[in-house]
Amino acid sequence: MKNVTFLNPEFFWLFLLIPVAIAWLLWKRNHQEPTLKISSLKGFQASSSFLAKLKPLLMVMRLLALSSLIVAMARPRTVDVSNKTKTTKGIDIVMAVDVSGSMLAKDLKPSRMEALKRVASDFVEERPNDRIGLVVYAAEAYTKSPVTSDKAVVLDAINSIKYDNVLQDGTGIGMGLTTAVNRLKDSKAKSKIIILLTDGVNNAGFIEPETASDIAQQYGIKVYTIGIGTNGTAEFPYAIAPNGQFLFRMMPVEIDVKLLQSIAQKTGGKYFRATGNEKLAQIYAAINKLETTEIEELRFYDYDEKFRPFVWIAGLLLFAEISLRNTIFRSFI
Repeated sequence: MKNVTFLNPEFFWLFLLIPVAIAWLLWKRNHQEPTLKISSLKGFQASSSFLAKLKPLLMVMRLLALSSLIVAMARPRTVDVSNKTKTTKGIDIVMAVDVSGSMLAKDLKPSRMEALKRVASDFVEERPNDRIGLVVYAAEAYTKSPVTSDKAVVLDAINSIKYDNVLQDGTGIGMGLTTAVNRLKDSKAKSKIIILLTDGVNNAGFIEPETASDIAQQYGIKVYTIGIGTNGTAEFPYAIAPNGQFLFRMMPVEIDVKLLQSIAQKTGGKYFRATGNEKLAQIYAAINKLETTEIEELRFYDYDEKFRPFVWIAGLLLFAEISLRNTIFRSFI
């Protein structure tokens, strides 16, 4: 009997009565047998009765029956526990990622864009109970993945991020933020979050970032802003060689910190600065801890009672003992 538990283990204290029961049965047995005092046994032939030797078996059967009853009263049983979890208050998250040419800068290794893809993928995998979407922007913006609970779709969208000619180059922070807000405005989730990442200043698009942040505030959307890029200068792409490879040169890093701080403050979020790979990972880990999802766990218990065999054993032992006492051993007791 593996994984057996006892509902009433306090009944095991009754085993302390077993020695008392043994002593009482021995005393009773000695006082039940009549005695005859004679001067000598020389005239009697010594004989040994087989039934007389088996008579102590009755006492053993009664003690075993008592022990079985004690175990039965302790209620041995096994339990099969099954768990079922469900999200009670989920979070909808949209990551708005800058994919302008400056994201190819090499101050993060191997580049800002590749470093972001690794960290963002880890972030998605650590939030299995939330819905996540992806928006990419440069001078323009579009939804690369709608808000979905299918993490495989989101991870595939992140891995496919690259710099290409689909979007006009530039940094339209207002465009990216507005597109992300549009993905969340009709959400019924408990909490709606945008993680806006950029490495520059707003220099493109026809929607101002301040206007976009006002819209986010009206819809109760919290925006976490991340400025990515080292302090000082970094290797930026500035041209394409005849072989199709980017040419790099050292250029100053410019991030509109005040704008990102303003967006975060207005919407109830926070501003972060990622100056390296490790710092970027720490930022996403911090956001992961700040936005927690409430999970309800339902636990089901299936009990299988095991006391019945002990009751049967006790009953059979008592029946056998009483039967033997009133039949075979009747003349000897």
